[in-house]
Amino acid sequence: MLIHHSGRRYRGLTTALALKKIGIQATVFEAAPTIKPLGAGLALAANAIKAFQRLGIGDAVVQAGRLLDAFSIYDQHGQIITHTDSRAVSQKYGLDNFSIHRAALHQVLMDHLGKGVVQTGKRDIGMQQKSDKVSIQFDDGTTHETNYLLVADGIHSPIRKQLVPQSKPRYAGYTCWRAVVDATGLTLSEASETWGPKGRFGVVPLANNQLYWFATQTAPANDSRMSQMTTSDLLKQFGSYHSPIPDILSRTPDNALIWSDICDLKPLKTYAFDNIVLLGDAAHATTPNMGQGACQAIEDAVVLADELAREGRVSDAFQRFEQRRLKRTHTIIETSRRLGTVAQLDNRLLATLRNGLFRMLPASVNERQLEMLYQVDF
Repeated sequence: MLIHHSGRRYRGLTTALALKKIGIQATVFEAAPTIKPLGAGLALAANAIKAFQRLGIGDAVVQAGRLLDAFSIYDQHGQIITHTDSRAVSQKYGLDNFSIHRAALHQVLMDHLGKGVVQTGKRDIGMQQKSDKVSIQFDDGTTHETNYLLVADGIHSPIRKQLVPQSKPRYAGYTCWRAVVDATGLTLSEASETWGPKGRFGVVPLANNQLYWFATQTAPANDSRMSQMTTSDLLKQFGSYHSPIPDILSRTPDNALIWSDICDLKPLKTYAFDNIVLLGDAAHATTPNMGQGACQAIEDAVVLADELAREGRVSDAFQRFEQRRLKRTHTIIETSRRLGTVAQLDNRLLATLRNGLFRMLPASVNERQLEMLYQVDF
């Protein structure tokens, strides 16, 4: 089997490892010319950790990252809106609120896959699907023919655009900056978001005295002003927010900033196309408001391997995978989009009403969402 992925390479690597566990050797085609320790941080929930445990690498992943005590949402003044004790959640659903640098996760996956699985410098630009073969074309002018193709090349997947021409990324209405910085002197043990009238600011402590942060602001799509923002500009935007947000921004050099608009995919009706199947963001890209983008891609790997381990045709396994994943991923896409709209409110009166409502919500509401997310069908 051939897996093509790009950018967030944990998707393809996790799938290759899941297939290896059931005796299927896959070749992973990576768009980047080299595997470098790049990227920002990841926050992984209990469902993703359960998936890694099923693949036999749960302990290795946990050792490379950091378990956090809680997840809190604050207003711009530092007043609590909601608070979730991760230790209590972990006792019921398994290890939760876990952070890891993308590069560290990639390394764990590469270590367990072994050498010779990943071919770099292979960015797909299209494919030709025949009765029993798929020929994939790369931007270096080469092609590769395979019996089965697993497409994990992200929200802008050229192959998905061929298969579902009307499927295009849809802008969520806000843009995002992120970075990883040195956290020396900051005694933070929880992940948090701050919701204020100028945008949101998230903080995720990582292992090895590092910290991942992100900031969002309502803006037009593809706004050149946003792409040119510097740390000084972000300090003007978020400098009035509570501590340690100004300090975190002051620690961030301009060359560490990663900027992108936040987009998702309108739910697709189909993930399986005979001998091709879409995975991860290529199939069900979601906004990051529920922290489930990476988690759902990791779930995909385990569920697909589960279906391929059963007897029968591979194309039938792809169809069963689709049936198991459609409803769950659709629910997460739409719920996350609605949550982002609410969290991104910049009208002060509406934001104040929102914060008051969230503070009044009974614990049962949060519990129902946790059950939906963490009681995964493995």
